Amino acid sequence: MPDTVCRPPRLILASSSRYRRALLERLGLPFDVMSPDLDETPLAGETPAATALRLAGAKARAVAATIDAPDGVLVIGSDQVATFDGRQIGKPGTHERALAQLLSMQGRDVEFHSALSLYDSRTGETWSEDVVTHVRFRSLPEAELDAYLRAETPYDVAGSAKSEGLGIALLDAIDSDDPTALVGLPLIALTRMLRDAGYPLFATHGDRA
Repeated sequence: MPDTVCRPPRLILASSSRYRRALLERLGLPFDVMSPDLDETPLAGETPAATALRLAGAKARAVAATIDAPDGVLVIGSDQVATFDGRQIGKPGTHERALAQLLSMQGRDVEFHSALSLYDSRTGETWSEDVVTHVRFRSLPEAELDAYLRAETPYDVAGSAKSEGLGIALLDAIDSDDPTALVGLPLIALTRMLRDAGYPLFATHGDRA
């Protein structure tokens, strides 16, 4: 008897971030991970929101272009840009730059743009959204900031603090419509997009087997 079950499209996370992968795993949906090969340099005169949205969409489309899937794929692209004092701040990369970031942001507000794009290869349609999170950093002694950095080594995180870990101790307040946006993958926005794309979020794993 032929298999007449309508299977959902393959779900792909276009990211090399272990943090985004861990967030997506919370949903219990089957997905694959592919890393996009993309220049993430901001364009001249580009706003932080525009940078994040452009890169999120470009990552999704870049990965989709490498996949031959007759039944189609849904590709999730995401990007996060942090801004402080009117300028974009990137991943520090080193202990020294991370410490300088944290010292400069003490008692100050930092804005994080967590952009998300969902690309449907079946139709060419893209859903995109920028979720903004406002974070106020605490004022702490330099020795404590140095100790935190050595404990958690958040050198691959914009803002130099992992809010999902010990870095939460560096923050005074977080204001966002989506609690997972600050970590890099806004799940409220994502599940809304998946539903709009017709993805069966609440099907059992057995139904997808």
